This record gives sequence, C-alpha cells and structure tokens, in this order.
Amino acid sequence: MKGRPTLAGGGSVAKVVETEDHKQVTMIIVGAGQRGQTYARYALEHPTLSKVVGVAEPRPHRRNLMKKTYNLPDDMVVADWEELLAKGRVADAVVIGTLDQMHAPQVAAFSKLGYDILCEKPMAVSIADCVKMTKEVKDAGSIFGVGHVLRYSPFNQAVKKIIDSGALGDIVNIQHIEPVGDEHFAHSFVRGNWHKESDTSFALMTKCCHDIDIVSFYLSGLVPKRVSSFGSLFQFNKAKKPKEAGNARRCLDCAYEPKCTWSAKKIYLQPLTTDDQHWAKLFVDADVLDIENVTDALNKTNYGSCVYETDNDVVDHQVVNVEYDGGVTANITMSAFTEAECERSTRIHGTKGELIGDMTSFTVFDFLTRTKTVHNPPLQGGYHGGGDIGLSKAFVEAVARKDQSKLGVTPDEVLNSHLLVFAGETARKQGTVVNFEEFKKEALASKA
Repeated sequence: MKGRPTLAGGGSVAKVVETEDHKQVTMIIVGAGQRGQTYARYALEHPTLSKVVGVAEPRPHRRNLMKKTYNLPDDMVVADWEELLAKGRVADAVVIGTLDQMHAPQVAAFSKLGYDILCEKPMAVSIADCVKMTKEVKDAGSIFGVGHVLRYSPFNQAVKKIIDSGALGDIVNIQHIEPVGDEHFAHSFVRGNWHKESDTSFALMTKCCHDIDIVSFYLSGLVPKRVSSFGSLFQFNKAKKPKEAGNARRCLDCAYEPKCTWSAKKIYLQPLTTDDQHWAKLFVDADVLDIENVTDALNKTNYGSCVYETDNDVVDHQVVNVEYDGGVTANITMSAFTEAECERSTRIHGTKGELIGDMTSFTVFDFLTRTKTVHNPPLQGGYHGGGDIGLSKAFVEAVARKDQSKLGVTPDEVLNSHLLVFAGETARKQGTVVNFEEFKKEALASKA
C-alpha cells in the first residue's frame, strides 16, 4: 500500500479471509448503538479472535445489554467514555460508535494512549478535524479503520476483482445509486440524529461517504480532478405540509395522520402489532417495547413530530458528479424516495464490457462476444451486504498483526475519500465546479 499513487480512498482489495493463527484481540466499545453493537458482534461469533472487555454507553438499556451479552465486570461498564479513558489502555483496540461530532475528540484521546482504532463513518464532521485526526493516528502508530464498510462486502470485493482483471477494459463511467428508503430517511434524517447539519453534518457525509468511497475504491489509482453536485430539501419542509394537517405538530394529534405516508404511528406503533420493532427499538430505551412506552416516547421526543414541522435542514436528494484523470466520470445519486432501503445498485461502463449489479449479484456483458456472465458472490450476512462483517474481520487481523495493510487502505486514503465528499457538498452549496486538487491543497493546510 505504501507509495501507491492513489487519491480519494483507493487501495487494493482488502484481505478479509479469516485466519485462526493470530492472538485474541481485546477491545472496548465506546458507543453501543446500532453501529457499536454491530462491530462488537464479531467477538461473539469469533471468540478466539476477539473479545470485548469494556463498554461506555450513556443509555442504561444498551449499557446493561452489553454487560450481559459480553459478561463484563461492573467496573468496565460505564456511562461516560472519559471514565473508560481514565482507566488507561485496558485493551488492544477501541471501537468508536458514537455520534459523528464526538469522533474527533475521542480518536484524539484514545490514540494518545496507544489504542488501535475502528471509527464509525464519518471520521469527523469538519475538514480540519479530519486532517488533524489523520495526523494523530499516524503519529501514534495506531491501526486505523473507518466504517467505509461497502468495500469489505463480498459483492464489492468481487466487483473490484473483475475491474482489476481487465475484463471490462478501461473504465469510462460509473453510475452508483444509494436508495435511502422513505421510512429510513424520515426516521434518521428528518426526525433523528442526523436531521440537522449543525448538530452533526450534511447528508452526503453522514449517509453517503461510503458510497463516494466505494466508487473511489473501484477507480483506485485515478486522481479526481473536478466535482459538481446538485440537490435540495425537496419534500420534508413546512411548504409541503398538507393543508388538512392544519397546525398539528405531532402525528398523534393530527387529523391527517391516517393519510400521511410518514406518520410516526405507521412507522413506529403499527408494526408492533406484528412484533416488528425495527424502528422503535432504535430510540426507545426499554427492555420490552410495547404500545405504551413507544406512545410515550412519541409524545415526548422528536420521533413523534410531524415530518413537515421539525427543524431538519439536510437535503433529501443529491447527485454528485466526479471527473477523474483521463476523462473518466462517475455519478453518485442519493434519494430518500425509494422503496428499497440502502439496497444500492451500480453500473460500470468499460471499453470491453459493462457490469450491472445490485449488492447481491452482478452481470458482466462482453462487447466482443456479446455474451453475459452472471456472478453470485457468497452472501456473508449482516448489514451492507456483509461489509460490516468484512470490516470487522479485517480490523481484528490488522490489529493482531499490527499491519495496516490488512485493512486495504491507509489513513491518508481514508482522509482523501472524505475530502472528496466535502468537495461534493461545497460544489452543491456554491453552485460551482470544484477543482479537487486545489480543494485538497487548501484542506491539508487547514487548522482545527
């Protein structure tokens, strides 16, 4: 990996094949929400390779769940991450699964103690903090992984191998779509933790930084030259509120609620009748979810608010266009308005063939022979087409062997991938075409 001429998160195919001949890696979990629990789960499934030895989580229900699941002693289960930090280095690695704006100070603190770090994406919410974080982990000699999980899925590993084999010829264009899903967007980006840019970051960063990264992974070795972007908050604003909803600010008080697509009652309460806790369990801190405690939460939290009356300001659809060296182009589209939930689709156009995929299988059409081959990479389970498991495997092996290359990406490449996302949002907000090389030069000179 060292010295490879790549920008914007390139790198070779990560080696995520499990081996049984390395030491057990111990880790602490800082932030035991969905992402923290997902990365921790690898230790349950592979106890000889990894072990969770502590957790910091402010919510009592999740803290207690982790204590029970991983048989943790009382003194290693804390609410405040700084309390865990104060214990010194008590494990080989730390998994940081907290909210985005907390990543920078936590990575800074744990890297100084010599921890290897797996940080959920995005690495940070400002350019200056991303640059600073990269320097910190490099200076500390920490193994550093970030939640760009798509590149670790069996599907994307297989796609990368096809590209590198030359079967598609020279890549000319890539089209990549991230269908967020209408309920997912309403939950996370209208009512939820990522609804307001000033609280976390813009939607392209919080939702799609790993989509920008996967395109750069496909095109490793190519330098991005120019970036443009368009998008807006089209639907989830006061101007689009149905007149029949009147002045209602909460779904449970609204006469229009039965006709509203994004009714909180439809998303959180009604599914409980079929034991579907998919969305409710993400914000109700209780051992048992029922109509009563979910209703109470909807009356008290933002999750019961009308989607047209919250203070959300992140875009609900966006396109990003990137031109690379040699005229190669890529388009990344994010949309809230889809049935599919994060079931990405990709088209890759080469001079010898075309690849069309949907995260589970893909076809390759050969222009010369006019034949089509179907590829079905092995399904690995879990989120992101198995990417979460793949990243967990790669990180544990990288820590065990003290070898950053096992992650298939360097801290500098992680930074470059994030800078491309920042460039995309800058292009959208300013209505300009951003020269990426100049943008990166200015970014690297930024101070936190």
